[in-house]
Amino acid sequence: MFISIFDLLSIGIGPSSSHTVGPMRAAYAYLNELKKNDFWNQTACIKIELYGSLALTGEGHKTDEAVIMGLLGHLPETIDPSIIPSTLKKIRTEKKLSLFNEKRIVFNEKEHLIFHKDQVMPYHSNALRFIAFSPDNQELFNEIFYSIGGGFIVEHRKIQHKTPMKKYFNIPHPFATCSELLAHCDKKNISIHQIMYENELSHHNKSEIKKGIKDIWEAMQVSVINGCKNEGFLPGRLKVKRRAPDLLKHLQNQERIQEPEDVFDWVSLYALAVNEENAAGGRVVTAPTNGGAGVVPAVMHYFEKFTKERPENWVEIFLMTASAIGILYKKGASISAAEMGCQGEVGVACSMAAGALTAVWGGTPKQIEIAAEIGMEHNLGLTCDPVDGLVQIPCIERNTMGAIKAINAARLALRRTGSNHKVSLDDVIKTMFQTGKDMQSIYKETSLGGLAVNVIYC
Repeated sequence: MFISIFDLLSIGIGPSSSHTVGPMRAAYAYLNELKKNDFWNQTACIKIELYGSLALTGEGHKTDEAVIMGLLGHLPETIDPSIIPSTLKKIRTEKKLSLFNEKRIVFNEKEHLIFHKDQVMPYHSNALRFIAFSPDNQELFNEIFYSIGGGFIVEHRKIQHKTPMKKYFNIPHPFATCSELLAHCDKKNISIHQIMYENELSHHNKSEIKKGIKDIWEAMQVSVINGCKNEGFLPGRLKVKRRAPDLLKHLQNQERIQEPEDVFDWVSLYALAVNEENAAGGRVVTAPTNGGAGVVPAVMHYFEKFTKERPENWVEIFLMTASAIGILYKKGASISAAEMGCQGEVGVACSMAAGALTAVWGGTPKQIEIAAEIGMEHNLGLTCDPVDGLVQIPCIERNTMGAIKAINAARLALRRTGSNHKVSLDDVIKTMFQTGKDMQSIYKETSLGGLAVNVIYC
């Protein structure tokens, strides 16, 4: 299937693409199905059931809030995060909500929003079920959705009853592996970003692509700006203090870069800013997920600040190349921490940023592959163990590490020609997928293992 850059890099809200963005989209999609199947007028209430990782860490990831806002008719790419607290307060006080802001139904959270922490659905750990009931409590319409990472959702019935479909949707350069992608580059003697651009042209016109890329980069810049100015503590009982504002003040007090490690501080600042905004429920870009949202923008800001001679269209080159790499992981493995652990989030983001940075530094397609491979190779086995189910510890700092690794991977790759590189990107994606399957579920966004059980919070 065709995956667009605008599918992979979508603008949404925090703290999680799989636990916040996906469930909000699922609730919205369910209401459309309810209308399509003529159950709208008969619906008196809706029950939502959360399973697996969504149940275990959903409260910390604001899954409950996301579902409610989705039922009101909001989408993550357009919702104003500032309206959420007051809207929820009103619903919880009145015990009613308006579906699509037009049909008022009874809604008692304790009765109608259930966390099944001991149950897992067969297809994916991130599962949620919506059930509509009539005034006499008869079940009308039951639908299960899976939030499969990066804000992507899949309906259970579509998995059960697959209809024949083309593997690719009429794109000039179809690819599912890096070897296929590089073969296109060799055949046409063009770059990875040009392959992606030509594929996008089969679904969007030039002005749409230009505007979409501009919107993504602007959203990334705003998330850094907001993260640098918003002070205080992040929501939740961990009482994690925002560090980006203080780090920015420290760096601004320095007249110039005094030591090489000062550059690391700037990179860390950008990543901290984005992921602190994400943890606070602010607007970020899934790149490819919210949990790893700080890596790509941090490396882009690093390139902008510390590279004197930049290609005029460097933002397009960077984001197109990063997306091509992200698509390889989406097709060959998974970008869901509930399936892969954090190697599927920060690991994939590191790989994407490493390859993209190599591209804007003038690397060849083979060097881009090498950088992306190095970026993931040294994130293999990375677990997802959020303390107290919040996307804060170790998630925020983990993005700073991913960004630094990406820069180093790109530098290493640019010193290689490819002839002496022993591990391909396809090899490492296959290994990542196997590692994720072998990883115990307690290390896959359940908060049942790792730091989540060894760190005492109060």
